[in-house]
Amino acid sequence: MSQPSLLDRVNNDLKDAMRAKDDTAKLALRSVKSAILEAQKSGNFSEGLSEEDLTQVIAKTAKQRRDTIAEYERVGRADLAANESAELAIIERYLPRQLSPEELEVIVRAVIAETGATSMREMNVVMPAILQQVAGQADGRAINQIVRRLLG
Repeated sequence: MSQPSLLDRVNNDLKDAMRAKDDTAKLALRSVKSAILEAQKSGNFSEGLSEEDLTQVIAKTAKQRRDTIAEYERVGRADLAANESAELAIIERYLPRQLSPEELEVIVRAVIAETGATSMREMNVVMPAILQQVAGQADGRAINQIVRRLLG
């Protein structure tokens, strides 16, 4: 028996959250479903969304949550940041396991060695290679910081 698709998992988990009256899960999954529907309607995908496309949409939703959390913390709204964090934890269940900073640094060092990059001017060569290798497993901002530190 094949594994359910990512979209099927989101839909089924949303139904379960509604039955269980789990408002946090319900809000998080509705936002994911909304982002998926928006991506489908955008016309940027000729043959519907692949599992990889779905992962990208969910990763974008998670990134937006992280940015919102940071903004709430910046303005001293810990209550709203906590709500967003709870929803982010639910959204992250649908993403591949995220790499730790140490694992990410090993990959960045390997790509820098492969490309022979020695300065910040070669960041445009290094970043795409890393992003392709870690697709969905790391935040672009975290990658960027490690690359800047190692090439700087």
